[in-house]
Amino acid sequence: MPTIEGLLSPSRTVAELKELRALTGDENGAQRVAFTPLWAVARKWLRGKLAELPGVEVHQDAAGNLWGTLGGASERCLLIGGHIDSVPNGGWLDGCLNVLAGLEVLRRIAAAGTPAVTVRLVDWADEEGARFGRSLFGSSAAAGTLLPADVRNLTDRDGVKLVDAVAEYGVELDRALEARAELRNAAAYLELHIEQGPVLEHLGLPMGAVLGTFGVERHLVTFTGQAAHSGSTPMAHRRDALGGVSKLHLAVREIAVRHGGVGTVGRVVTRPGIVTAVVGEAEMTIDLRHLDAGALAVMFREAREASARIAVEEKLEVAWRRTWEIPPIPFHPELIEMADEAIREVCGVSHRLPSGPLHDAAEVARAGVPTVMLFVQSLRGISHNKIEDTREEHIELSVRALDRLAERAMGWLAYQKDAPGT
Repeated sequence: MPTIEGLLSPSRTVAELKELRALTGDENGAQRVAFTPLWAVARKWLRGKLAELPGVEVHQDAAGNLWGTLGGASERCLLIGGHIDSVPNGGWLDGCLNVLAGLEVLRRIAAAGTPAVTVRLVDWADEEGARFGRSLFGSSAAAGTLLPADVRNLTDRDGVKLVDAVAEYGVELDRALEARAELRNAAAYLELHIEQGPVLEHLGLPMGAVLGTFGVERHLVTFTGQAAHSGSTPMAHRRDALGGVSKLHLAVREIAVRHGGVGTVGRVVTRPGIVTAVVGEAEMTIDLRHLDAGALAVMFREAREASARIAVEEKLEVAWRRTWEIPPIPFHPELIEMADEAIREVCGVSHRLPSGPLHDAAEVARAGVPTVMLFVQSLRGISHNKIEDTREEHIELSVRALDRLAERAMGWLAYQKDAPGT
């Protein structure tokens, strides 16, 4: 009789990742944009893999999420999740590593017999939001935070509406929130992901346990001065709106460093935007992120104060408009401990770090399900790019760590079920 460890084959995950890459990629990278034909090809391929597992029931929910369910001795569910969709010209690991590592763990559990709790693998629909600009579609529907009215008329670059595109793949938008039923018995959620950043590689570590996802404050800031002729307007008499943007950009970077967060100015638009005119109006986007809500609030306040001070210095007016926000989402402390232990067992050393990008795990955690993520090192810290890569030996370690974490989580959930007073 093989051991539990012997039933797991991390090298098979690497082989299946390469198989999927060959099936749905080209010389420019992965092309599995959600709600497109190649995404459907990937989904059919995944269904075929799940169909090979004994005792696993497969279905698509009302939001287009694909579930593979292995019934256990308890109806309490351990969820393992990810997303098989990609950005255009994406990497070979972002999203699909989560799903295929989870597939291997589900294989191992199914081969070992009936688990103590029900185990479910989920491929969330449209995590990336690459076609319509609305990320986390399927997971937010399951969490109940999706508002169909807000996304109904979103269009892709060809003018196709989201409501019509998803209908082609069996999703009736007005029923998408019925996916909330999938989380009814969810007791824990695990997600493995490439880091998509440089921290683990810089530290020389294969893996890390994720503390949670950053909160985000995103704003459009407009400085207004006076457009004037670039040749006839003396420097001392100028009200150059670009001067306000330039100074605030540097201030945002300093604020982020001081508080241990991140701050980004991603877009600047100037008007009239010609070489012979002083800038009369300049718009900038500001994206502030931090894992701690208090620190994020201070970063936002200091950025506002800096803009007011700069406006006085440059003889400008300044206005702020919030375009999006989400609070920091901490992961479950006991699951973080289990994740850390699993990584140390497999890799010898672990590191705890936050996630700057959002993931489906954030929506599941928002729904009240105890959640944790594992990160595996990304070479060069690059993702959403065809050169995205992770060492194959690190991929195999990550599959083993996810499996150890799943085993711990199942024991934890079974103990909760049987503990007195629960």
